[in-house]
Amino acid sequence: MDYLIGVDIGTSGTKAVLIDPNGKVLAHSYKGYEVETPKPSWAQQWPEPWEEAVNFTIKSVVEKSNADPEKIKGVAISSLYGGSGIPVDQDMKPLAPCLIWMDRRAEEEVKWVEENINLEELFEVTGNSVNSYFGFTKILWMKNNLPQVWNKIQYFLPPAPYIVYKLTGEVAVDYSSAGNIGGVFNLRERKWSKEMVDKLGIPLSFFPERLVECTEIVGGITEEAAKKTGLKAGTPVICGGVDAPVATMGAGALAEGNHVAMLGTSMCWGFITKTPNLSPNLVSMPHCVDSSEIIYTFGGAATAGAILKWFRNVIGTEEIAVEDKLGINAYTLLDLQAKDIPAGSNGLLVLPYFMGERSPIWDSSARGLVLGLSLVHTKGHLYKAFMEGVAYSLRHNMEMVLGTDAKLDKELIIVGGGSKSMNWPQIYADVTGYPVRIIKNDVEAPLGDAVLAGIATDIITEPNVLKDWLDFEEPIYPNPENTKVYDQYYEEYKNLYVSTKDSMKRVTKINQ
Repeated sequence: MDYLIGVDIGTSGTKAVLIDPNGKVLAHSYKGYEVETPKPSWAQQWPEPWEEAVNFTIKSVVEKSNADPEKIKGVAISSLYGGSGIPVDQDMKPLAPCLIWMDRRAEEEVKWVEENINLEELFEVTGNSVNSYFGFTKILWMKNNLPQVWNKIQYFLPPAPYIVYKLTGEVAVDYSSAGNIGGVFNLRERKWSKEMVDKLGIPLSFFPERLVECTEIVGGITEEAAKKTGLKAGTPVICGGVDAPVATMGAGALAEGNHVAMLGTSMCWGFITKTPNLSPNLVSMPHCVDSSEIIYTFGGAATAGAILKWFRNVIGTEEIAVEDKLGINAYTLLDLQAKDIPAGSNGLLVLPYFMGERSPIWDSSARGLVLGLSLVHTKGHLYKAFMEGVAYSLRHNMEMVLGTDAKLDKELIIVGGGSKSMNWPQIYADVTGYPVRIIKNDVEAPLGDAVLAGIATDIITEPNVLKDWLDFEEPIYPNPENTKVYDQYYEEYKNLYVSTKDSMKRVTKINQ
């Protein structure tokens, strides 16, 4: 029996799975870590915790499965969107932490781009606009604020390519990770844009020449990495790219119009298309399968599961205490309190912008806000309103497709931790009006990675095999009465941001 390993480096932890060629998960592993937030709106990570977690989780699935390392035919690595990437010197040593996707410090650089770069040209070349979310603005921040680092940089490596280098000694960047940097990558021609990097003042040499498909072997496990992972030296390694398209593929979204919402720390809702440059309000990059032909376009909330985690930690301290005593999950206890709260939470509206917001408003100064509190409201009302706020954000992103050439399927697939809530999937269905599908025993991006490894090593012929592997729950249909209520709240949700965004900007400036 041959085996494949998929590994996903997430924002808060790394997951790995080991599967057989029939899609059976024989072992899985997880190792968590933290995000450094030294200042408001800053978010960064050094790569060492990623490397330790990758080594640990790979070794763990090998040992748990009792798989013969000789029979492990390939391992693919995907990762969170790493923003700036890791600046490394000529010895490939990290010079500074990676400014990850949720970091919003590059506001002055965004202003500079808006004043000095033709934004229509930027969108035409890259398929993306400008915001402090994008890696190229974070790279400019390093140029302007870390000259001692800037002068030593050999490359900027996104997280997955960096870890692939640590495993193989080979330097390469997959098309998916390259495209999501924005600003420096030509989406139509699938290459670094010399024209744009020259205008931005970023050396082209900072971006590795070798660009690879996510179904291409980058190199083999080194002797040193073999000792740390339990793999055989020479085992093929594949750079799986950004986690969102890989998780979308892992959910069986392989055809034009298939769309998936990934509910993790953030929310990424994306779909498969062959049409570039759909909307400057969304983010586009080459897909992880057939990168030369297919594009993954997504919109996303900067905070989704993150605001429920914040709620649990700050407001749900009683539930945490019960979890510690009785072993009942704190999220489950909060879910139970929200279970019978009516749609709209009796007049509550939450803007879920706890770390600024990505699409479609692209506002780094946006902040979380609760409107409508009264003495009738309970913790359950608030918890449900938090879930509703993220669902409104999803609907807001989905509306960006209206009027474009993109077509969406009539059903929405959701994956990730948020899909396991007893309330959230129904809220998504009711708010968006789309029936929701949930995968039984969902393993998210690592399964997609394992398939990419299988395709690269000819163990799996093509990704459509996933459709035979996946087992879905019964669809969750929208409640028409709830949808009518949510339609009204949703309009107020959009209006609330418009009417408060100037105040948010002023308050954010005071706090800087």
